[in-house]
Amino acid sequence: MFADHDAYIAEALEDLRPLLVRLRAQLASALPDAEEVIAYKMPGFRIGQSIVAGYAAFSKQCGLYLTPSAIASYADEIAAAGLKSTKTGVTFSPNQPIPDGLVEKLALASKRDQNL
Repeated sequence: MFADHDAYIAEALEDLRPLLVRLRAQLASALPDAEEVIAYKMPGFRIGQSIVAGYAAFSKQCGLYLTPSAIASYADEIAAAGLKSTKTGVTFSPNQPIPDGLVEKLALASKRDQNL
């Protein structure tokens, strides 16, 4: 279990760390009223009792996790950026990073979806 976001990022593969640092900063900026937490064994941003956004590193890519309706709302933009998505996540890599503006849109949509 990781103590905090810094510890999680430090354990990630070296080539993924810059992506995680940037994503963390973008989420913190988009969700200034959120608290940084570790939930489901990954870093997340919580408002009240709700996890609004989370992220994770894997062997070759990173993932951003949000509400299903946030992903659905921006499915076209996600696809246009050349990224893959699931019902609750978007994956990206050093070769195909997630666009800055898209992170903010997704985070705000996830927050809205939870009526926060």
